[in-house]
Amino acid sequence: MQVVVFEDAKFDNLYPLTYMRPTFMLKCGHTMLYEKIVRRFKGTKVTYIVRAMIAAFMKEKMGSDVINNANQIKSEDTLFVNGALLLTADIKLELNGGEEIAVAANGDVIYARANKATVAKAYDADITKMLSNLKTALKKAVSEAYLVEWPWNLVQKNPFAIEDDFKVIGKGGVIEGNLHPMASVLGDKKNLYIAKGADVQPFVCIDVTAGPVIIDEDVTVFPFTRIEGPNAVGKKTQLFGTNLRTGSSIGPVCRVGGEVEDAIIHGHSNKYHDGFLGHAYLCEWVNLGAMTTNSDLKNDYGPVSLIVKGELMDTGDGKVGCFIGDHTKTSIGTLLNTGTMVGMMSNVVGNGGVAPKYIPSFSWMMNDRFFKAQKSMETAKYAMGRRKCAMGVEEEKYILALKDMLKEDVKYWVRKTTVL
Repeated sequence: MQVVVFEDAKFDNLYPLTYMRPTFMLKCGHTMLYEKIVRRFKGTKVTYIVRAMIAAFMKEKMGSDVINNANQIKSEDTLFVNGALLLTADIKLELNGGEEIAVAANGDVIYARANKATVAKAYDADITKMLSNLKTALKKAVSEAYLVEWPWNLVQKNPFAIEDDFKVIGKGGVIEGNLHPMASVLGDKKNLYIAKGADVQPFVCIDVTAGPVIIDEDVTVFPFTRIEGPNAVGKKTQLFGTNLRTGSSIGPVCRVGGEVEDAIIHGHSNKYHDGFLGHAYLCEWVNLGAMTTNSDLKNDYGPVSLIVKGELMDTGDGKVGCFIGDHTKTSIGTLLNTGTMVGMMSNVVGNGGVAPKYIPSFSWMMNDRFFKAQKSMETAKYAMGRRKCAMGVEEEKYILALKDMLKEDVKYWVRKTTVL
């Protein structure tokens, strides 16, 4: 039996985080959502279904044989798994569980187990139609498993996901790297894992009294850094005197300083300087200028609203920071309001005031006005080149297609803020 991880039709609820990745490549805890699924079914063939627009880019990134491969999908008995599932150790999901079944929560399919003949009959290139066909053909059941539906869900669940990843890794108390004698660990060292090649230098404090800490391979933790669990620091990340508060997942290959709390930072993003980042999600290749700071709490302590798909939406949560798309940069002194959405490939220039709560993709924000972004592709390629990475051919085509798709949104905000 094979596993097929699919991206359902709600991927746009998670914009701007899912502009440059399928839902299952979002990070929650120490790993991405799909990595938790692959880990559960280690040694099993895994393929993926993604939206048509991103398919060529994902084939370039992951291999053409594992993306939207109809022949493979129809070739075996299959366990279909929703890529938005937060698959933690407490969720029972069996590969060979016997009967054919479709399991849903609030109408959304979490997983479906079907034999080869059923899959062949239900197959449709449109995942929504195929899921409908499977629900019609199979026995139905309900589940309380958690599906990520909105950007802030990832931040809300991150502390729990870190703790779950720590348990699954199963290396609590293992120190493979260097823990300097003049670094201190508060609490039981069974809640700490330091992987090989990691270097925890003098005058670092790791507090595991409230949760576990993962320090992955080749991480460098410089002096005067404090890390409070639950926390996960990804491979080759550098922490520079960071006040790393609870509930954060960082890296791989990030440089982080200042104060960070309950934040998820994807790979190759930097918050090198002072400033506060809280209850936030940063995609890849983001750079926050010195003293960039976001608010994650309103002065009246009320629930935070932010703009989702053009509409102001109440999160129902009192602690919500910012969500920033890939390749976006902020200048020194940028101030981001509570519940701010910033698109991809944007340039946000601080002017002493608080930036708008919504900043469109492919735009420049300066002096409370929006402009069309200039040289965003060149900037992205240069930034990637500095890390010895290169933008793929299909990746560039996809970004240009996104830019075209989002051009009317940029035009609207440019017109809205233009002084006549």
